[in-house]
Amino acid sequence: MAFSDFTLDDLELKLGVRNRVGLLFDRMPPLEPGERLKDALATAQELPVRSEKAKSELIVLPVLLDARLKADKFFTMYSGDMLIADESRGLKGKCDFILAKDTGSFSVNYPIKNDIDEGIRQCAAQLVGARIFNEKKGVHLDRLYGCATTGDDWQFLKLEEHLTIDSRKYYLNEVGELLAVFQYIMSYYRQLLP
Repeated sequence: MAFSDFTLDDLELKLGVRNRVGLLFDRMPPLEPGERLKDALATAQELPVRSEKAKSELIVLPVLLDARLKADKFFTMYSGDMLIADESRGLKGKCDFILAKDTGSFSVNYPIKNDIDEGIRQCAAQLVGARIFNEKKGVHLDRLYGCATTGDDWQFLKLEEHLTIDSRKYYLNEVGELLAVFQYIMSYYRQLLP
């Protein structure tokens, strides 16, 4: 079993992670996208962005790079890396993106949030895997965030004692609100991970 094989029912039955839907974030003032992000999104509109790979490279990555700059490079990104948390329970697999506190290390460090493109169920399994990975590294975080996206719509998840799937979706045409959510999440972790 791999992250992509999990369903939300599997997470509850096999790993004891229940889920619910709820509003994760209050409305926040949108952040102004940087010029690079504006240019990248304008270019993406001119191209046939159909595949997951194209969306990842032309939409998701530019959004994450802008969010990283707005967070003063607090986090780094790993693209396409394997996350092996607990092979015996199937908590392993490749992640589209892993965002982690930037420690300058080449190895994956303390994942903050996982996956951007494979959907809610896979992202949920990766969050459980990230929690286990963190704990093996001696990092105990009470809250992990994740995000699933099609490139156009983005939906966040939060793992605490249970999994909460945000009842609100964010859309690429509201990129300033999306950036504000990433800023909120990074500010939360900045307080915890000096």
